[in-house]
Amino acid sequence: QVQLVESGGGLVQAGDSLRLSCVASGRTFISYTMGWFRQAPGKEREFVAGTSRSNGITYYADSVKGRFTISRDNAKNTVYLQMNSLKPEDTAVYYCAKSTLLLPKNTYHYDYWGQGTQVTVSS
Repeated sequence: QVQLVESGGGLVQAGDSLRLSCVASGRTFISYTMGWFRQAPGKEREFVAGTSRSNGITYYADSVKGRFTISRDNAKNTVYLQMNSLKPEDTAVYYCAKSTLLLPKNTYHYDYWGQGTQVTVSS
């Protein structure tokens, strides 16, 4: 019954910034761990960043550490992904997902997914 809707994707130049948003339905958003994943053509879906249901602790994939920032606004049932210093290799469909676990990084640890939003970074 949880629904997730991403927005904010687009076409940008290398070095630019972009902020993705994901709005979640339900009244227990504060109890969810929220994560961002991405999937490029021909590649497996990979973990990008998470914000834990344990006090909103954040954690990241090594490939985006220092460039991306995940945050959440529990009052608005929204999770964000601020992406700075974007690189062409960041090009992918980005997905928002929800988990009941504390610090999950695998796709199978997440039980609800959004439809995805395309991020394209040109060189």
